[in-house]
Amino acid sequence: MGEKVRPGARRAPGLGVVTGAVMLLGAVLGPGALALPALAAEAAGPASLLAWALLLVAGIPVAATFAALGGAYPDGGGVAHFAAVAFDGRIAAAVGWWFLAAVPLGVTAAALMGGHYVAAAVGAGPGFATGVGLGLLVASFVLNAVGLRATGRIQVLSAAVMVILLVVAVTVSLGSVRSEAFAPFAPHGWTSVGTAATTLFFAFAGWEAATHLSADFADPRRGLRRATTLTLALVSVLYLGLAVVTLGVLGPAAGRDPAPLLTLLHRAFGTTGTALATTAALLLTFGAINAYLASGARLGAALGRDRALPPWLVGRTMPGREPRRGLAFLAACCLVVAGPVLGGLVTLDGLVRATSALLAAVTLTGTLAGARLLRGGARGNAVVASAFLAVVLVFCGALLAVPALVGGAALTHHRLGEYHRRLS
Repeated sequence: MGEKVRPGARRAPGLGVVTGAVMLLGAVLGPGALALPALAAEAAGPASLLAWALLLVAGIPVAATFAALGGAYPDGGGVAHFAAVAFDGRIAAAVGWWFLAAVPLGVTAAALMGGHYVAAAVGAGPGFATGVGLGLLVASFVLNAVGLRATGRIQVLSAAVMVILLVVAVTVSLGSVRSEAFAPFAPHGWTSVGTAATTLFFAFAGWEAATHLSADFADPRRGLRRATTLTLALVSVLYLGLAVVTLGVLGPAAGRDPAPLLTLLHRAFGTTGTALATTAALLLTFGAINAYLASGARLGAALGRDRALPPWLVGRTMPGREPRRGLAFLAACCLVVAGPVLGGLVTLDGLVRATSALLAAVTLTGTLAGARLLRGGARGNAVVASAFLAVVLVFCGALLAVPALVGGAALTHHRLGEYHRRLS
């Protein structure tokens, strides 16, 4: 797997550290900042802080592993490429399908989170929320079709505004944090921390998405590592700070508030805070959708190149060209996902958990590949990350059926492809 570059050929200008960090920030610090503090508080109460802290600490070896793998084996196939190098084509096909299935689920969930936040801010109904979400999806598809470099430039500006807004929300709310808001600390028992962690994994599953962009870095080895370090520092401060003020200011109501960031900013700034929350919702949502569509389209094209999916369906990787057929495939999948969600057959929480189960399976396979391919301290990071991710998968419970079904379909397609190749 991987594209060969002709000796002496000029490499097209690629992503730098800042632009790469922005794309990473969009994948990791996405609309999870809008809804996940409330979902985690509902699952575990103040004990959800332990889940946040656990995932932040565990995110260090996970992020380091993918930065090392992306630098050593840059390819649009991302984790599927690492699995092919470390294991075989069957595992690679399953991983590719897992991530590709997670993209329409995840970006649809992200769009709905952002849409509901904006609707709550302006006092509009569900129809308006749906319209905003679909508008964000369409805008991101169009921007990705234009090109990754144009996408990166726009996200540099939006990421700066996004970080400033979150810093403001945390800073102005710290003075209102009350110690009594953290009691009782674990109202639903200590096992609820694991349940909260599976929900929160949605917010920490962006590291593997960056590996699909590794081949687009001007210097994949050093650039991806530096971009990952910068992103990890920002995400740790912002997520943990937001979780603390959400619980410390809102108390038991945190788990019942569908828009905690909106509430915090409105308390601090009144109607101006509402406008700030609306801006934050749009930027966080757009950044996450953008990053995952860029990654998913490149993965789809890489899977088409490697015959893990029909090339006519997702296209193939072509140097210097945007994977527009892969984007079209993802657009069709988003429409399929949106139907049952808007019809009330699937809840937003269920969509988030299903996405988390798929991404946890992808991430675990990637770190296991890292344990086999990397050496020294990088290999140690991969081993630690794999142990943590195995625990996360256990807490996914019945939702493990989602990656099991998708993986089974991928293996069936792989076997049929081998059978047809033998016949020909």
